Amino acid sequence: MNHFEYRDGRLFAEEVPVADIVRRWGTPTYVYSAATFRRHFEAFDSAFAGLTHMVCYSVKANSNIHILKLLGDMGAGVDIVSGGELYRALQAGIPGEKIVFSGVAKTAEEIAAALKANILMFNVESLDELRAIDAEAGRMGLKARVSLRINPDVDPKTHPYISTGMKKNKFGLDMDTALTGYALARDLPNVDPVGIDCHIGSQLTTLEPFLEALDKVLGFYRKLLEMGIYVGYLDLGGGLGITYNEEEPPHPSAFGAALGERLKDLPLTLILEPGRVICGNAGILVFRTVYTKQTPVKKFVIVDAAMNDLVRPSLYGSYHRIEEVEKHNRPVESVDVVGGICESTDFLARDRELPGVEPGEHLAAFSAGAYGMTMSSQYNTRRRAAEILVDGAEARCIRRRETYADLIAAEIDTEG
Repeated sequence: MNHFEYRDGRLFAEEVPVADIVRRWGTPTYVYSAATFRRHFEAFDSAFAGLTHMVCYSVKANSNIHILKLLGDMGAGVDIVSGGELYRALQAGIPGEKIVFSGVAKTAEEIAAALKANILMFNVESLDELRAIDAEAGRMGLKARVSLRINPDVDPKTHPYISTGMKKNKFGLDMDTALTGYALARDLPNVDPVGIDCHIGSQLTTLEPFLEALDKVLGFYRKLLEMGIYVGYLDLGGGLGITYNEEEPPHPSAFGAALGERLKDLPLTLILEPGRVICGNAGILVFRTVYTKQTPVKKFVIVDAAMNDLVRPSLYGSYHRIEEVEKHNRPVESVDVVGGICESTDFLARDRELPGVEPGEHLAAFSAGAYGMTMSSQYNTRRRAAEILVDGAEARCIRRRETYADLIAAEIDTEG
């Protein structure tokens, strides 16, 4: 259950009619369900109850500080990939000891900020980065906790743009280089190798790639023990998929059972970095039909949302279910749902079967809670959407719609 449902032909977010939300806050607007966030986090976290573990929510999936606080209040840590995400997490009240810092291009400024926040550990992606962390920690008179990201060369069988654990990907270190890296980390004066990290991709719909990667990482762990390097954390990343259309990803409980069988006797704290599986189906994007347009070969439904609001269909060819906010009993027709961006790739759906839609009526794109707002932009000088969080019968704005003044504010204030 994701707490978006139809009642007498009207779409509700928990106890609030979505039509009431758009009347108050306009469109395009992201609408999130707090109950869905809570339910998904609890389902994921409880799946690993038999293991010593920490769930570090992946901030890049949905980074609104109100969402981070909601999850943090439930005990979540976070996985971050930039100084900006570190700032968001700290502003949301996430303690440093529950933050892991991933990403291939950490700058000296970002490393220093993370050290100051006393984060749990850096997931290191290159030997150059390891040396940079050592240098920055030395400059600050601190010791940095690190894990090295292992690239296990496992095919996650997902979209190539979100595959991260193969030899051709930019992420992590191959096994041989990683062994060199751990030997270096052991000897550097200002770092402490405390964990192993591995993340193979996103939107995975079977457990086999996870388990193949885990077997390789455990083999690597045994090699570290032979080198006299004892780590206490095993970070397996995230990547568990959700249902957008007809996918049937495994339930977190199956994931937890499979990992528990392999890890139950090892002295390791398991770290998991779920993102999409927590927030993907916790949000929708609501938009208004502006025009319809019939050409000799195609009908277009032209809406006030666009690829700058939800880029996944244009970037990945991704599917998002689209339905009416208020149902009408009209014949179904094949249409393209498109926005106003001056790009032919600006579409939310192609050749989609929808009931006839009239200008002024509202539609909702489902499963938009992950990689929706966080990947949005101001392309074509378009204002980014509002974000509304529904909790029971209460709806509140957690990010206002940008104004035109916001769009040029940084260009006028050039002294920063």
